[in-house]
Amino acid sequence: MNHADLKLDLNCDMGELPEAIADGTQEALMRSITSANIACGGHAGYQQTMRTTVEQALRWKLAIGAHPGYPDRENFGRLELKLPLNEIAASIFEQVRALSEVASQCGARVVHVKPHGALYNQAVHNRELAKAIVEGVALWSRDVLLVGLAGSPMLEVFRAAGFAVAAEAFADRRYEPDGTLRSRRFEDALIRNPGEAAWQALGIAERGLVIASDGSQVEVKAQTICIHGDTPGAPEIAATVARTLREAQVALSALSPS
Repeated sequence: MNHADLKLDLNCDMGELPEAIADGTQEALMRSITSANIACGGHAGYQQTMRTTVEQALRWKLAIGAHPGYPDRENFGRLELKLPLNEIAASIFEQVRALSEVASQCGARVVHVKPHGALYNQAVHNRELAKAIVEGVALWSRDVLLVGLAGSPMLEVFRAAGFAVAAEAFADRRYEPDGTLRSRRFEDALIRNPGEAAWQALGIAERGLVIASDGSQVEVKAQTICIHGDTPGAPEIAATVARTLREAQVALSALSPS
């Protein structure tokens, strides 16, 4: 089957694990992806990890995005917090601004923003929280693309605020029948097998479908597919996904707000 007209971005959350930066895992991942979402001081990330990750992303010609999360390093931004919406907006602004400054010093610019962890998962259905994300980003810039879960109300909020959006799907996460991600509380939430992750990515690219945890088919129309950098064996998963998509004539190209 020829899919020469199909284009997809492959994104990965980066700058979260200093050990992955130090041992080369992070840069190994970059060989296979087209966009990097860089932790910018909320759930993870410091000035030095941001700078190193931006420099690596420039070497691999990746689109650079901010990856703001709840300011909760202890729980890696994966715990649902009940913070005032104005606090969340202010935190998002500070995180994105911090990365933007580092990127600018390196001769790069931030072109997209993707929320992290619990903030992302809550905003999928919580329109007020999605608006707080929008407000925080808008304080910094409106000339940026917002990434959110494919088919979710979160994207509707982003669009209504006048932002360009990219609908996101996941190669290495199991789905629920309603199109949301299976909670990490479940043992099978992560897809660790590279071939299985590649098969799921190809199904998204070719048919706009994934198989949910109960065996049902779920429609997932996406412009970008995520591979988590902290999934065990992530570089191999990313390489297998990228190779499988390219062999199916799916063009891989970076996110852009234009």
